[in-house]
Amino acid sequence: MAQNTSKNLRNQIIYSIYVRNYSEEGTFAAVERDLERIRDLGTDIIWLMPVHPLGVKNRKGSLGSPYAIRNYREINPEFGTLQDFRSLVDRIHELGMKCMIDVVYNHTSPDSWLAENHPEYFYRKPDGRMGNRVGDWTDVVDLDYGNRELWDYQIETLKYWAEMVDGFRCDVAPLVPLEFWKKAREEVAKVRPDCIWLAESSDPPFIVGLRKEGIQVLTDSECYQAFDLCYDYDVYPAFRAYLRGELPLSAYAERLNMQEYIYPDNYVKLRFLENHDQARAKALISDERVLRNWTAFSYFQKGAALIYAGQETENTNCPSLFERDPVSWDTGYDLTGLLKRLAAVKKNPVFADSSYSLKALDEQDILVGTYEEGSGKSGGSLGEAHGNKGIRLVGIFSFRGRAAEVETELPDGTYRNSVDGTEVTVRDGRLLCQGDPIILEC
Repeated sequence: MAQNTSKNLRNQIIYSIYVRNYSEEGTFAAVERDLERIRDLGTDIIWLMPVHPLGVKNRKGSLGSPYAIRNYREINPEFGTLQDFRSLVDRIHELGMKCMIDVVYNHTSPDSWLAENHPEYFYRKPDGRMGNRVGDWTDVVDLDYGNRELWDYQIETLKYWAEMVDGFRCDVAPLVPLEFWKKAREEVAKVRPDCIWLAESSDPPFIVGLRKEGIQVLTDSECYQAFDLCYDYDVYPAFRAYLRGELPLSAYAERLNMQEYIYPDNYVKLRFLENHDQARAKALISDERVLRNWTAFSYFQKGAALIYAGQETENTNCPSLFERDPVSWDTGYDLTGLLKRLAAVKKNPVFADSSYSLKALDEQDILVGTYEEGSGKSGGSLGEAHGNKGIRLVGIFSFRGRAAEVETELPDGTYRNSVDGTEVTVRDGRLLCQGDPIILEC
C-alpha cells in the first residue's frame, strides 16, 4: 500500500465529468458554471475525464475516444483553451473542492506527438509495426516502458499538470509497470506532496485473460503499493451476477467481506454503481425504491463514493465516448435530495477507521452492514455507552424494496434513520424495515 494513503479518503465523494457530453456546449466554461450545484451534492473531488487533444488516425466515431490522446501536454481545443482549463480548476479550488484529471499512460493515438517524435518509445508487433496488445483498441498504439527515457518524459508531464491539479485517475493502470508508478508517485510528491492517485484497476477475468496471453498485468494488491485508491472491479462481476439472479446476495457480501482481510489496513476502494465504461445504474435497476437502496449502500460501503455525471437525474443512457451525446438533466427524476443526505452521512469519521462487515439475508434480499470499533480504536466508549460492544453504525438495505423484520445486534430503543430522518424502533433485537434504506448511528 502507498504508506502515506490517508484513510480519510473513505469519507470523500468523487464526481466524474466527461466534458464533451456534460452539457450541450461541451466546454470547460459550461462545467464551471455548474460547479456550485456539483459542490452542493457533497462533492469533494471532481474527476475530469481526459482533457487532452485526440488523435485522428484510426479514430473511432466522428469525434474519437478521449482515451486516444494525441498530446499529453496540451488541452483539447474542443473544450476550450489552457486558460479556460485553469479558470475551471481555480474555481473548483475556490469552492473547496479538488480536481483530478485522467492519465492515459498505456497508449496514445497512432498519430500522437510521441509516435511522430519518439517512435522508439512504442511497443512493436512481431512484424515491427506499432500496435496494441489488448482487445479492440484499434485506435491506439501501446507504449513500451522498457525504454527509461519514456519514464522521464511521462513523469515530467505529470509534474507539469500537478502544478495545477490535485490528483490523477490512471487509465488501465495495471498495464503499466508498477515500478514506473512508484517512481512517478515519488517524483510528483516533490511538486504536490498530497497528490491523490486513483488506479483504474481490473476485474478478475481481465487479469486472468491477459496473463494467459503472457501479458503482464497488475492485481489490486500490487497497485496498492503505488496508488491510494483502486476501483472495486474485483467485486463488480458478483454485483452484476446478483442483479441477473445468477448469485445469491450472500455470495456478493462474501466477496465484499473478503476485501477486509486481503488488502492493507488503509486500503481505499472507489465505490460505484456506474461509470463511463459500465451501464447506468438506472438501466440496471429500474425500480425506484431498489435504486435508492443501492445508492445508499454505495455511500455506506468502506471507500470513496463515485457519482458519474447524470447519475443524479437517473440517466439510463451511458454517453458515447466517440460522439456528441449530452447528459439529460431533465429526465423527470432527481436523486439530489438523497445524495445530499448521504453525503452528510459519509462525513462520519467511523467510515474512515473502523471494522466493517456485511451479512446477507438471502430470503429477504436484505444486506445488513456494520461498522464496529475495536478495543484499539479511539472513541470506543461511545459504543460501550450503548452497551453494543463498539458498534457505531448499522446499515440495512432492501434490494427488493419490500418491508421485512430484520434481526440486529443493536440494543432495544428508538433510533433516527440518517437517510430520511424517520424514527426506527428496535424491540426484542428486531426492527421493521419498510423497504427503504436505513442507516443508524449508535
